[in-house]
Amino acid sequence: MINVVLVNPEIPNNTGNIVRTCAATGAKLHIIEPCGFSWEDKYLKRSGLDYWEISDVNRYESMQAFLAANFKDDADIDGNIAQAVLKTKLKSGAQFFFASTKSDHNHTDVEYKEDCWVFFGRETRGLDEELLRDNYSDCIRIPMRAEARSLNLANSVAIIVYEYHRQMDYVGLKEEGNLTKY
Repeated sequence: MINVVLVNPEIPNNTGNIVRTCAATGAKLHIIEPCGFSWEDKYLKRSGLDYWEISDVNRYESMQAFLAANFKDDADIDGNIAQAVLKTKLKSGAQFFFASTKSDHNHTDVEYKEDCWVFFGRETRGLDEELLRDNYSDCIRIPMRAEARSLNLANSVAIIVYEYHRQMDYVGLKEEGNLTKY
């Protein structure tokens, strides 16, 4: 399964849409606080529709709490989140990717393992550059025109989640549909 990690998302509609994408694909969603919205936000709930019930959403108060919960890493971050993430990645052997427009690796050029972790940053700034620098060989980007700054966060998550599933031959996903009137 792919693990989608949102680091400090800011826009409730995007997060709600990501919940829906993760629920529809079986991806596990991890959200690292602080967020730029309230969890009671009507736009968050509306964009997630009734998919909240079938989604696997986990919230963490900090990056340290996320690392401790998922990797049993009790290392003290001491303000250096980038080094803590790098250390956890190396120690656990987990496959981490960092989605960023600042990467020179295409998201389709990597081979996703079954249990991978893809980190996405906030809508206005992306992931911290220190985190990207310390993990640059694992940074991936979605190609786009040079004049464009970035894609919408929810769209970026969907593109990468579906590339993961394409590489996994869509195992566990329904690949056919039926007309409802005929």
